[in-house]
Amino acid sequence: MTAQTLSASPAPAQTPTPRGGGKVSGGLLDPGQLLRSLPDAVRKLDPRTLWRNPVMLIVEVGAVWTTMLAIARPSWFGWLITVWLWLTVIFANLAEAVAEGRGKAQADSLRRAKTDVTARRLVGWTAGQAEARAERVGAPELRQGDIVVVDAGEIIPGDGDVVEGIASVDESAITGESAPVIRESGGDRSAVTGGTKVLSDRIIVKITQKPGQSFIDRMIALVEGSSRQKTPNEIALNILLAALTIIFLLATATLQPLAIYAKAGNPGVPDSPALDAHGVSGIVLVSLLVCLIPTTIGALLSAIGIAGMDRMVQRNVLAMSGRAVEAAGDVNTLLLDKTGTITLGNRQAAEFVPLDGVTEAALASAAQLSSLADETPEGRSVVVFAKQSYGLRERTPGELTHAMWVPFSAQTRMSGVDLDESGDGRPGRSLRKGAAGAVADWVREQGGPVPPRLSEIVDGISASGGTPLVVGETVDGSARVLGVIHLKDVVKQGMRERFDEMRAMGIRTVMITGDNPLTAKAIADEAGVDDYLAEAKPEDKLALIKKEQQGGRLVAMTGDGTNDAPALAQADVGVAMNTGTSAAKEAGNMVDLDSDPTKLIEIVQIGKQLLITRGALTTFSIANDVAKYFAIIPALFVGLFPGLDTLNVMRLSSPQSAILSAVVFNALIIVALIPLALRGVRYRPSSASKLLSRNLAVYGLGGIVTPFIGIKLIDLFIQFLPGMS
Repeated sequence: MTAQTLSASPAPAQTPTPRGGGKVSGGLLDPGQLLRSLPDAVRKLDPRTLWRNPVMLIVEVGAVWTTMLAIARPSWFGWLITVWLWLTVIFANLAEAVAEGRGKAQADSLRRAKTDVTARRLVGWTAGQAEARAERVGAPELRQGDIVVVDAGEIIPGDGDVVEGIASVDESAITGESAPVIRESGGDRSAVTGGTKVLSDRIIVKITQKPGQSFIDRMIALVEGSSRQKTPNEIALNILLAALTIIFLLATATLQPLAIYAKAGNPGVPDSPALDAHGVSGIVLVSLLVCLIPTTIGALLSAIGIAGMDRMVQRNVLAMSGRAVEAAGDVNTLLLDKTGTITLGNRQAAEFVPLDGVTEAALASAAQLSSLADETPEGRSVVVFAKQSYGLRERTPGELTHAMWVPFSAQTRMSGVDLDESGDGRPGRSLRKGAAGAVADWVREQGGPVPPRLSEIVDGISASGGTPLVVGETVDGSARVLGVIHLKDVVKQGMRERFDEMRAMGIRTVMITGDNPLTAKAIADEAGVDDYLAEAKPEDKLALIKKEQQGGRLVAMTGDGTNDAPALAQADVGVAMNTGTSAAKEAGNMVDLDSDPTKLIEIVQIGKQLLITRGALTTFSIANDVAKYFAIIPALFVGLFPGLDTLNVMRLSSPQSAILSAVVFNALIIVALIPLALRGVRYRPSSASKLLSRNLAVYGLGGIVTPFIGIKLIDLFIQFLPGMS
């Protein structure tokens, strides 16, 4: 299909996208979003839902217990504590509900992309068959292996592979990009997605999906969080939090007999809402337990995992599981394809090397003229390079009226022009540009010499990984070689810096290419990758991945073809291109909807950010407890042991105010950290030791200092409430 055909195609209508744009991705601090998620947070109070989060389940059980105690012995202090304990559970559920709400908004936009379509299923179709009987069936009735035909203007009824034909397809419902894409049979761009629209021509599609398991169906389930499973790291952290909760539960329980014994030995100490003849009141014990167990990270843990997958969706990457996102954060080795990932993919003119007796300007002018009839990317790059580097004005074939153009062909391997500058119908000057052997033979046929230095220049360019093109001319029957054009597979701008960032993270980068070792080494050195695999075949990729994994390393790679499927399945993070084959998309555990191979670097950074966010908030949550010791422990026992008053460094107004202030802070800090859990901690590429030091300095120290300030400010406000004196 030509570019003219594509540009003439009607622009597809914009549809809602799963990227997280607009209302989906914004509003991390939007109160409206919190209010919309509040009903879901209340519904999550159901113990059948909350049991998956043992820390918050303990808090809910404590809230139920304090409610019963407050009813039995009503007091302002008891009811305030009870209300804030319930708010603690609701705020914890709110964090997860907000994260899930963002996914539901994305899922709703995907559902709008699903339409009930009728498919034309071909009966008895075989490849190359001109006609086959078509029957109308509903899209849900299609089964794997069915053959359907789709004409221009029709919706593709299901996921599949193009087995015949070529067409431009509007995939804006999936990728959010309005530009149409080409889908054709027999290549790595044969996969089509149900719900997308054919804009031109006709294609025959073989259905590869199972009923109810289309690509959009899976996307909806994933972004809603319904199929999000806890990752090993998340499970391990949950076990740690449960263990800490049990330890603090036992520690809190031992305070009761200690208080009873101490009170019996000091009968002159007056009773208080916190401590009476029966020991520590149940409401205070629950308050102490809730403040000491790691409620902050327990409340935010699920939201952090959901937000990690959400950030992938915002970047148009569909992660098939939370495990894949987490694995991306632990990747040690990145396998990157050269063409289109590290390099631009098209060789471009980078240098003109003239032979003796020829100036660079003369060679540039001849190279430009001889390339005007060359419509290949390489030919166009010669024209642009000559114009930009040598100040030559832009010329077009139409300007030269007495010229016979010789377009490039695979047979001649040359392009050029014959100029009739005298106007007598006989070419006075001829120019040719092309492969070294083809142009050298043409010069010899015209009776001209081929200097020995030409082979030295050609061999030098080839050894450096470049491609040499030779320019020759004849003037009035005299032929000669003018010089050589150096074509390079240009490395994308900024790639060396990005690989330096990967190296700073401790990630090894390996370039994979089908080029010869000389070319591969030249590109690898220029790009700054750590290693390369030249002349790579599918089995070589698979062997390299297995070798890396045997050393205990996690491997990530991208691919789009059927021959990439084994390696994608073997890799710990396999990113399949959406433009690729169904086999590649089934083998990988992520799909890049933009089909941008460099996205793999962003995926690794998102995974790192997920792990760092989880670690940072865990550090903050555990450090939080320090200030609460200084608030609640003196409040409980200062009457029995006056010396404990020295621990009241915040100078809280009363024991009741100290306990309530700690409980209120414990609830409010969860809401305050929801935006950070959803957005993620800012990630800067550095070593693990530096990241740990930064976490301890910022979130460890911050987790200690913040509660001292927060609890004191809350105490200043609530000391005037009834029952706080």
